[in-house]
Amino acid sequence: MRICAKVRILSLASQRIIFKTPAKDWYFIVMYRIFISHSWTYSKEYDKIEEFLKEQGVSFYNHSVPKDDPVHTNGTDKELYEKIDAKVRGCSCVIILAGVYASYSKWINKEIEIAKKYNKPIIAVEPFGSERTSKVVKEAATVIVGWRAYSVANAVKTYAL
Repeated sequence: MRICAKVRILSLASQRIIFKTPAKDWYFIVMYRIFISHSWTYSKEYDKIEEFLKEQGVSFYNHSVPKDDPVHTNGTDKELYEKIDAKVRGCSCVIILAGVYASYSKWINKEIEIAKKYNKPIIAVEPFGSERTSKVVKEAATVIVGWRAYSVANAVKTYAL
C-alpha cells in the first residue's frame, strides 16, 4: 500500500505500523480508542477488561465515562446520553460485558443504539463462569468472546476501526 511516492507501509502486524522511507524505517504504535460499557455496580469486571488489554500489550485510550464524572452522579439522563454519545462517536470499538444484568440495563441498550448509529463494532464479552448471558447484547454484537485476556485483545485487534 502506498501513502505517497516516497513512503510505503511495509507491515501492519502486531499493532506496529512500519513505514519505509528512503532514509530509514519509522515505527508507530497503533492506539485503539475503546469504549467499555459497564455498570459501576460491576466495576471489578470493568477493571478486569482493562487489565486484560494491558496484559496483552494492547495500547488503548479508554473512552468510557469515568466513575468520578459529575454527569454520572449528578447529571440528567439527557446529559449522560450526550456524554456517552460523544465518547462512543470517537472510539474504535465498544466492549460490552454480556452478563444477564445487561438485559435489564437501559443504559446498555442506549450504548448499543449509539454504537450502531456510528457503525462501531461491538465486542461482547461473556463473563467468567456465566451460565446465562444477555440475548440483547449477543444479538447486537459484531463478535462474542470468552472471558480470556487473549480473546478480548484479539477481538479488539481484529474488529476495531
